[in-house]
Amino acid sequence: MAYNEHLAERIRRNLMEKHIHFEEKKMMGGLCFMVNDKMCVGIVKDDLMARVGEDLQEENAGKHGCRPMDFTGRPMKGYVFVSPVGIDRESDLEHWIDLCIQFNPLAKSSKKKKRG
Repeated sequence: MAYNEHLAERIRRNLMEKHIHFEEKKMMGGLCFMVNDKMCVGIVKDDLMARVGEDLQEENAGKHGCRPMDFTGRPMKGYVFVSPVGIDRESDLEHWIDLCIQFNPLAKSSKKKKRG
């Protein structure tokens, strides 16, 4: 199992309840939920990957289970990992998803590669 399927289902359900249109893409050995063609929230193994922006990253740094996203060995600005203890309750998971959705309109979309 590359990523936590149960967590994926919880995220799907949460986004659908909020009537958020999303697409799923497998990447980075996990699963990413794209909103408006931008990475919004995802899963790497059992951790939630949350794209919250730099301001909310700093503001939420002390939350239970939250740590900088250091996928490549150095922290990525605007992203955090939240371990399972930090998203065990539905209200905790919803908090992180709400932050990701709030930041999404401000997030920059990665440029799509043109095929020639």
